[in-house]
Amino acid sequence: MQIDLLYWLILFGLLMSGVSLVGGIFLFLSHKQMQKLLLPMVAFAAGSLLGGAFFHMLPAYFQSHTNYFLGFLYLTIGYCSFLVLEQFLHWHHCNTADSQCRKPLTYLILIGDGLHNFIGGMAVASTFLIDLRLGIITWLAAVAHEIPQEIGDFAVLIHGGWSKSKALIFNFISASTFLLGSMVTYSLSFELNLSFLVPFAAGNFIYIASSDLIPEVNKDKDLKNSSIHFILFIFGLSVLGSLTFVA
Repeated sequence: MQIDLLYWLILFGLLMSGVSLVGGIFLFLSHKQMQKLLLPMVAFAAGSLLGGAFFHMLPAYFQSHTNYFLGFLYLTIGYCSFLVLEQFLHWHHCNTADSQCRKPLTYLILIGDGLHNFIGGMAVASTFLIDLRLGIITWLAAVAHEIPQEIGDFAVLIHGGWSKSKALIFNFISASTFLLGSMVTYSLSFELNLSFLVPFAAGNFIYIASSDLIPEVNKDKDLKNSSIHFILFIFGLSVLGSLTFVA
């Protein structure tokens, strides 16, 4: 039975990694079409990240933890850690002669998404350990959460200077941590408490959205474009918010 469960976890872990390839729709767009979509998708990504943090990750943590101070402490540490990390990446970015240097926020997106998927893999694997059908239902709900975020992440990577092919490859690698999280849960059987990573990752997402993505979108001063970006930002929030009713 345990061996069969391991196979199921590997299968659904690989399928979840494959969800990251949804950003491949950009491969079929011309450069002009892609440029028109980038900032709107960045706005959508900002809304999705904040929606994921506020509507899913933090509520999930506080449902099982009553120490609010500790939860918000982990969130603050997660936020500040990405501030320090970005400062380091900016320093490295400004002290290299690489003509194809990528904006530091693209690395933050990959790191944050990797941590988010690792936690998601642990959470989904825990439901598979309880019941296979429950695990599959939870996995489907997780997919619904991931699709809008992965499209937004891919747009951010392209906007940050990555080529389409490399953005797709590294987004897939970042998503593969879902399988790693599943294997950790399967191997340790909950003996290791990593629940603090949930508010920590929420802090990461809030930092990326508020410090990097929203200011990037706000650079466009055209009223029409700004209105479109705001609508997509709210749409990103709304999509993640509505998913609370099916999770």
